[in-house]
Amino acid sequence: MARRGSLRDRLLAVALGLPGAREDHPWGETVVKVQKKVFLFAGAGDGSVPERVSVKLPESADEALAFPGSAPTSHGLGRAGWVTVPLAGVPAGLLEDWVEESYRAVAPKKLVEQLDRASGRTEGLAGPG
Repeated sequence: MARRGSLRDRLLAVALGLPGAREDHPWGETVVKVQKKVFLFAGAGDGSVPERVSVKLPESADEALAFPGSAPTSHGLGRAGWVTVPLAGVPAGLLEDWVEESYRAVAPKKLVEQLDRASGRTEGLAGPG
């Protein structure tokens, strides 16, 4: 079991705080989805392997791959911009940014716009209405 207050738990909380996000448990691991699309693979969290996450990074993949222990995600997902990164050695704030980038890469435009409004971001938003 992941220890209470772990970085993994923090990233799950960030992911689940995004519009329309929900937790699921396929293949014996924890994932976070928006609608039917996964944007965060968070592993089993049982301590059986080093803690790591996989996120889709259309803009930051090269940066993520520069961290020791990072690699393109297996099962062909790496070709689509997915990167698996260890939680140790990567700044927590950067991991949180990558969770949001992954969400933005797969979420419907309507939900991304909702996130932008909630966070006060205005770039890319259509006018009022």
